[in-house]
Amino acid sequence: MRTQPSWDPAAYSRFGEQRSRPFADLVSQVRADDPELVVDLGCGNGPATLTLAELWPGARVVGIDDSETMLEAARALDTDGRVEWIQADLRHWDPAALGQTPDVIITNSTLQWVPGHLDLLPAWVEALAPGGWLALQVPNNFDAPSHALMRETAATHARANELLAALDLPAVGEPRTYLTFLSRLGATVDAWETVYSHILDPEGESEDPVLDWVSATGLRPVLDILPEGEERDAFIEPYAAALRQAYPRGEVGVLFPFRRVFAVARKGAAAPETTTTQAGA
Repeated sequence: MRTQPSWDPAAYSRFGEQRSRPFADLVSQVRADDPELVVDLGCGNGPATLTLAELWPGARVVGIDDSETMLEAARALDTDGRVEWIQADLRHWDPAALGQTPDVIITNSTLQWVPGHLDLLPAWVEALAPGGWLALQVPNNFDAPSHALMRETAATHARANELLAALDLPAVGEPRTYLTFLSRLGATVDAWETVYSHILDPEGESEDPVLDWVSATGLRPVLDILPEGEERDAFIEPYAAALRQAYPRGEVGVLFPFRRVFAVARKGAAAPETTTTQAGA
């Protein structure tokens, strides 16, 4: 079974503003009135989950993540004890363990790490209260230079077989994939994609801001395999050089386009006038 990568809450928080925007865009399409139970699957280090408690102050809010390191950071951030933080593997998580029917289930930038995640969605939709909401967002930039160059560099490394296996991540769907799949479950679905044009390091403080970004996310499987020292340097040095060429610094910083796919499904809701797939840039 594939092991989940380790996580560094401090590294993940470095680009907190950019990482929080897709979450906010996703939640803005969840029009739940006074939900009693809101669940964040893959809550990470917690700041996004805490915004759910602010948005729905009367709700019980539960954050679930597989990483105890991230949950420790989340608990430290949650000084008022507003959220219940639970460690669980989403592949085996049972909504019945909540002891209450959820009105909203959100999973943001998590399912790309979960093999066969489409197979989990029927149980999550079934667990929702009538009229409940399931909202998901996954990155879909795995063909971007940041990730293509990662695989190319791995292929030339002395431990290529291990690295390429670790970088063989589960597939994520296109907007139409989630729209079709969730619609077949009887939900009303809106699905869309957005390409965010992030400006990294406008102050010019880092030589390799794209490397800094991926070191907290997509590069984690590589960092877990390669210890600090010569083996890691043999990967990082050519990869960083390739990233600098692919993402040159401009007048305003380093432009880092990032494509993400969204889907919001409402269980048992009346069909809207239109069900759309949108694209934005």
